[in-house]
Amino acid sequence: MTTSSAAAAVLAGLDGIRAEQEELYRSLHRHPELSHQEQRTAEVVTEGLHRAGFQVRTKVGGTGVVGVLVNGDGPSVLLRADMDALPVREDSALPYASTETATDSDGTEVPVMHACGHDVHVACLLGAARLLARTRDAWNGTVVALFQPAEETGDGARAMIDDDLTGIVPGVDVALAQHVLPFPAGRVGTRPGPILSAADSMRVTVHGRGAHGSMPQAAVDPVVLAAMIVVRLQTVVAREVPPTETAVLTVGSIQAGAKSNVIPDSAQLQLNLRTYSDNTRDTMLAAIRRIVTAECQASASPREPEFELFDRFPLTDNDTSTTERVAAAFADFFGDRAATIAQQSASEDFSDIPRALGVPYTYWCIGGADPDAYHHAEQAGRIAQDIPVNHSTAFAPVLQPTLSTGTEALVVAALAWLAAAGRVGGCVRSA
Repeated sequence: MTTSSAAAAVLAGLDGIRAEQEELYRSLHRHPELSHQEQRTAEVVTEGLHRAGFQVRTKVGGTGVVGVLVNGDGPSVLLRADMDALPVREDSALPYASTETATDSDGTEVPVMHACGHDVHVACLLGAARLLARTRDAWNGTVVALFQPAEETGDGARAMIDDDLTGIVPGVDVALAQHVLPFPAGRVGTRPGPILSAADSMRVTVHGRGAHGSMPQAAVDPVVLAAMIVVRLQTVVAREVPPTETAVLTVGSIQAGAKSNVIPDSAQLQLNLRTYSDNTRDTMLAAIRRIVTAECQASASPREPEFELFDRFPLTDNDTSTTERVAAAFADFFGDRAATIAQQSASEDFSDIPRALGVPYTYWCIGGADPDAYHHAEQAGRIAQDIPVNHSTAFAPVLQPTLSTGTEALVVAALAWLAAAGRVGGCVRSA
């Protein structure tokens, strides 16, 4: 059976689950959970996988869930969705808008919102798992449905790996994942090679010598030192990264002092880097250390600067042959709704999973914006102003065709490996 004919057979049941899938999405959106706190979401996922006939492992990496469905001999395909939400207060008129709050890892009560579309990802993967389980005569092999916690903090994939993920899902041949973005719903975008940037956050503390504001000659002013560092850091991308490379260096925070007439003892800067190659990443990290150290010496800082790396995300670098295989299947199924997407400066930790498993992977994007609203904004040159982006307080993908497209994309991509001729007997392997 070809991929397209198998996809037609599997997705013939999509209309029958649409209403239930939409209600599931509304419930997930209404009840978001912070990273490493996805208890309710994991329970919903576990119940859905059990009902579909998957063998399920729970609490993998804390709150992760892995479902395995074996349907005869054949390839093993891993499909991944992330589950966590963000500490954002929702500002939308949706009847299912979140009003949830939670206590974060610092003990602070914060609002919680699915501001990045992970509720879409969960609903789509559960829908795809359900459809594949119902139509086992259209494919053979193994489906691994992996629901990952804590993508937003960049450590959820690693937590699952450290909890013996490679022992739970041995023999995987390929790993696949997707993300909803603010382009028109119904569209699908693929890209071979780097698609999402690597990300590194760095906390830099520089030291001075405090004094009265009226006696600056007695001080080593860390505020001036921090300001010089900020200016000099602007040359890193402009003068040390080749023009053919894409990179971003942002100074997102400077904290120093508490009173206008007091020169403080220290200043802290927080930086964020986005890169698309290990060489550029290493070059920029080294440049930051060099510049900060040199500026501290130029200011006669009494102590060496301190550097702390945190919130690090790997590069998402799509395997070319795997991506071409999925792109061809998408083109056959979606027609002109499938296209090549530009590199995205966002970051994510999915690629840690296939790297740990030693398998190729590809990661694609689906649209979630209202197509008419997007078209009007595009015509008016107001996309940035009128179309809410991920992590904004108003980010809320339209229900359809977002959910249907995301479900179709997962099924079609999986069947690029699993489509088989003839009926095979289903069985379930214990994970």
